[in-house]
Amino acid sequence: MKIKFLLSFVVLTMLFSCSSDSISDTGTSSQTNYFPLALRNYWKYRVLTNAVSQTDSLYVSNDTTINTKVYKKFKTRTTPIGFFSNSMNKNALRIDGYRLLLTGTIGFNFGTALPINLSLSDFVIFQENASNNQELGTISGVLNQTVGNYPLVINYTLKTTNIESLPTFSSNGQVYSDVKKIKTVLNARITTSLTVNGVPFPVVVSILDAQDVVTSYQYYSKNIGNVYTNTTINYRLNALPTGITLPLPTTGNQTQEEFLQTYVVSN
Repeated sequence: MKIKFLLSFVVLTMLFSCSSDSISDTGTSSQTNYFPLALRNYWKYRVLTNAVSQTDSLYVSNDTTINTKVYKKFKTRTTPIGFFSNSMNKNALRIDGYRLLLTGTIGFNFGTALPINLSLSDFVIFQENASNNQELGTISGVLNQTVGNYPLVINYTLKTTNIESLPTFSSNGQVYSDVKKIKTVLNARITTSLTVNGVPFPVVVSILDAQDVVTSYQYYSKNIGNVYTNTTINYRLNALPTGITLPLPTTGNQTQEEFLQTYVVSN
């Protein structure tokens, strides 16, 4: 799942391997139709980032086989700006009963100096028959990177949750029926070790306390797909001891909305 969220804090590009720890789907006799995956299905979004408007165009490009399973590959017409389009771009999605499973890469960056790269395998991004507030998929892990000669340890958790079902939902002047609201959250904690004259000391310095740095809500309408996404990036680095300087923004606080403008789908 590749995400390139071009805000001051999140720019999406990714790499490290984890698999989803997801809720099993007990009803596989039917298939969800909240994201129609026929080839050439197409969604165009107006992306509003801190009052700056741009456009993303997302479409189903081709079939691809991964570990003997057939997926639908997504692409965008141009480099995407929005969180959702970036999440889908160049990644693979398949339907498993009532669930949508995503395979690919996703990345979150603190500026350009610290990319946090994730690799997803059948990560659950949607489940039609989930109850309210039911966890759908989660991955946790540790990433080690060096920034400014400091060894950083990044503990992360990426989680999706089914929030609620809505009979109707209004967005961009349109009213959609039978809508499912999904929440995606990235929680991160970053630490480093002190080094004096090139010698590491067993002193752990907390750079970022554990916090939800990215929170995104997606709204899926039956027979259409994702009709609206609202994403917030919010974090604050700790004050660092004298002598430690990192090329990272100390705070981040931005919002982004993605409104469905036009679409062409078949089931």
